[in-house]
Amino acid sequence: MTIDEKDLLNSILASLNRIDYIKPEDIPNIDLYMDQVTTFMNEQLAETKRYPDDKILTKTMINNYTKNNLLPAPDKKKYSKEHLLTLIFIYYFKGILSINDIQNLLNPITDRYFSKNGDLDLTAIYEEVFGLEKEEAGMLAKDITRKFNTSSHTFPQAPSQERENLQLFSFLCMLSFDVYVKRMLIEKIIDAKLMKKPEEKNRKTSKESRKK
Repeated sequence: MTIDEKDLLNSILASLNRIDYIKPEDIPNIDLYMDQVTTFMNEQLAETKRYPDDKILTKTMINNYTKNNLLPAPDKKKYSKEHLLTLIFIYYFKGILSINDIQNLLNPITDRYFSKNGDLDLTAIYEEVFGLEKEEAGMLAKDITRKFNTSSHTFPQAPSQERENLQLFSFLCMLSFDVYVKRMLIEKIIDAKLMKKPEEKNRKTSKESRKK
């Protein structure tokens, strides 16, 4: 392994250590207008952007989330702390899942806990889930290091001027395979456990029609 390769691994692990999430106590306890929501999200999650001009959240995104039943509608154009928590979940999920999968994953949570006052509400769920972040980051660091070291021993017979690029390709393939398998598992679990069956959707539509 060359010095440059060690620098690359150290840079990757340093980036992993810098990953953070929005703390519940940092979320305003007052309702916000749309512009305030986008400003808050873009400031708090700025470190997750790939390019400086990337947008974390826009008005169009929020309107589309509401339209697609991912986000409950605001109350008199104002968004609560629960809206912000839901948007944070959506932000992380949308990088790997379809809108339909996110809907099936989040709807059971927002339907039951979005406006609930008590020991188990959306804030408590958020704290519990994201509280696992440090332990998970530590395990990821070990796994990434293992994959990097494994890839650094591939293509031993390749010409030296080609070996580094081929080993980097191996490393990225290993990371990609990991993402692919986990996404496939998530989709299978959603399909088996969370996706609403056609008859359930029809019953819900029928109830809504009778209310009109």
